[in-house]
Amino acid sequence: MVARESPGGTASSSDTAMTRRPGKYPNLILQKLVLIAAFASAVAGTSQQAVKLCASALISSCADCLQQHPDCAWCFQQGFLEGAVVSMRCGTITTLQARGCELQFIERQVTRATMNATASGTQVSPQEVTLHLQPGSEVSFLVQVRQLQVYPVDMYYLVDVSASMQDHLDRLRSVGVALSQRMRSHSSDFRVGFGSFVDKPMSPYINVHPSKIHNPCSDYGVQCRPAHGFLHVLRLTENTTEFTRVIQAQRISGNMDTPEGGLDAMLQVAVCQGDIGWRADAKRLLLVMTDQPSHLALDSKLAGIVVPHDGKCHLENNTYTHSTLMEHPSVGLLAEELLQGSIYSIFAVEQMQYKWYEELVSLLPGAHLGRLQPKAANLKDLVVEAYKKLLSQVEVRVGIQDKHAHMFSLNVSAHCPEASKNTARSRCSNVRPNQTVVFNISVSMSSCPSEREVLGFVRPVGFNESTVVRVRPACACRCGDQQHCGDELRRSEPNQANCSTVQAPDCRVGGDGGAGHHCSGRGRCVCGKCLCYTSRFGLIHGKYCQLDDFSCPRQHGLICAGTFCEKCPTCTGACQSHWKCVQCHLSSGLAEGNPSACNGSCPLLVEYVHDISEAKGERSASCLYPVDQRCHYRFHMDVGPKPTLVWISSRPECAEVQHYLPTFVLVFLLTFLLGLVFLATLSCLLQRWSRAPDESKRAVYAVTKEDTLRMAAAIERAGPCREQPLELRLHQLHNTAKSLHEVRWQ
Repeated sequence: MVARESPGGTASSSDTAMTRRPGKYPNLILQKLVLIAAFASAVAGTSQQAVKLCASALISSCADCLQQHPDCAWCFQQGFLEGAVVSMRCGTITTLQARGCELQFIERQVTRATMNATASGTQVSPQEVTLHLQPGSEVSFLVQVRQLQVYPVDMYYLVDVSASMQDHLDRLRSVGVALSQRMRSHSSDFRVGFGSFVDKPMSPYINVHPSKIHNPCSDYGVQCRPAHGFLHVLRLTENTTEFTRVIQAQRISGNMDTPEGGLDAMLQVAVCQGDIGWRADAKRLLLVMTDQPSHLALDSKLAGIVVPHDGKCHLENNTYTHSTLMEHPSVGLLAEELLQGSIYSIFAVEQMQYKWYEELVSLLPGAHLGRLQPKAANLKDLVVEAYKKLLSQVEVRVGIQDKHAHMFSLNVSAHCPEASKNTARSRCSNVRPNQTVVFNISVSMSSCPSEREVLGFVRPVGFNESTVVRVRPACACRCGDQQHCGDELRRSEPNQANCSTVQAPDCRVGGDGGAGHHCSGRGRCVCGKCLCYTSRFGLIHGKYCQLDDFSCPRQHGLICAGTFCEKCPTCTGACQSHWKCVQCHLSSGLAEGNPSACNGSCPLLVEYVHDISEAKGERSASCLYPVDQRCHYRFHMDVGPKPTLVWISSRPECAEVQHYLPTFVLVFLLTFLLGLVFLATLSCLLQRWSRAPDESKRAVYAVTKEDTLRMAAAIERAGPCREQPLELRLHQLHNTAKSLHEVRWQ
């Protein structure tokens, strides 16, 4: 946590609390230690999970391996673990290297994010990001959004012209020009447009009587215009005179039901950008004035309309032509088109409908809701305040192509600049001009899509710039320049019937006619090649299945290895191949001066030494020959151009037997005695503390017969008591008792 200062420069309340209560520091340290321990535990758990997933026996190819876990890798080294099942080529990098695979032959997809430096913008950067992801992995990148000092502004009036809006329409005629002039104080480049809506012109939304279609207000003696879904009246323009003329010419219309067709009209304003005249570099404001809620998707089924809205522009001669052919758009479709069109929505509604639009605004990006007073008295202030608030908010929306959205998980975290506040994970408020907001975007992929590239976006709400995200799934293997992954031959297991007529070499050690069992008794011979069995103890491999990784002892849970098995001197390899020679020399008693006694059975040069450490050469390997569970003999091999020379230690090395029972008994007795001493000390202290108050009481109140006689004599010396006041007599008695108490203690 970073401590922040208040605007006045003084420490914040959290800093003050920590200063006044230093006792919190141990708790904070403890919390950090717990978090570190939890993180370490999570990392260890993730590592163990990776090892387990990468060791799955169901893996049959490099692609399968890399899709198991982000830490899985594939070894495409030729001859790697010959005879073993193909799934053994899959594992973590550490596991594969321990099995003998060189790092240059290990295929592993690297998760990374690259930025396109050539594509840059004035407000959003970067404008293109390429992500390389594999299943189960996650990558993060940063997007910066900067507010400019001044923007061009396009504002489109979308007004409900149903009969109930008569007073608001009259007010708009008088304040429309004043509002435009006031907006020019915030942007010198200001344009304005106008459009109107009512409802779908069909039953049951309007009265379809012939006399009502052309004049819905004929019963009231008023000439109204016909109902319409959306009518685009004025293209965005700087000509305020033309705007005034258009507003003055507007007339009301009428419909039957309460809800209006506002969402239909809003969608056409968003997608018909050429007809409306939206500018690419301008802040786009859509002012919606209405006094009723709006129809939603599926409402038009009442009129028999069942075709979903296609989200396209259908304006002909400035009239929405598909109002009676397609349903009302869904809120999700409208939100998507408003976001893609970089349009801010401002709803000016009456108090009666405020709650309904409050729920709608929460679902639309870059939307603001304001209460419209009677006769639109506050329209100017409402629009200006909404523009200021929307401009001070910086929010981003992140998305992936719809058909692949279920394969990806997206997370956004906003880092707000100074003096601004984080009102949501993806939004900052009170952002001033020329300030930059940084968004941390995290993308993870659960499975591999079919396409080689999936497109996504990071789109700031209301901005005409965005970031294109190109996700390239890392689900295929290259396996070096040769592109041979070592899984081609094992995908389809050879069949004995296919090679029965061919003279295949024998699978015994030494070839045809060799001694021993086929494939060392740990595999089956197919077409002259050994296919090694799987074992619950570990890996069996080799040309004749003669090698494994579980015959070696383990140290701290890891299989020992090395060129000469020197990290595990009892491993199958060069060391074990000389065990017969060492056994022969040991059986002869390591006769002094007769190291050539076993040269007939093993053609090696052998010498006996007392200190094996002095016999180690530059190219020697240390080996062990186990005699029993406790003892072994150490020998060294000098491997070089000359015949192999072996030094055998004449002294066995034995591990000391651990006697745990005496240690346990000793610890138990010491603990028992310490407990008794502690209890005895505690008992003595408690008795002393309980005895002290009793003695003081006895010293004060225990008066013997001798003390009584002394008290009486003192009273007689004091004279007749009846002639003295009561208070004086009591005082004398008190002093006498006090003097006796002092004498008693002396």
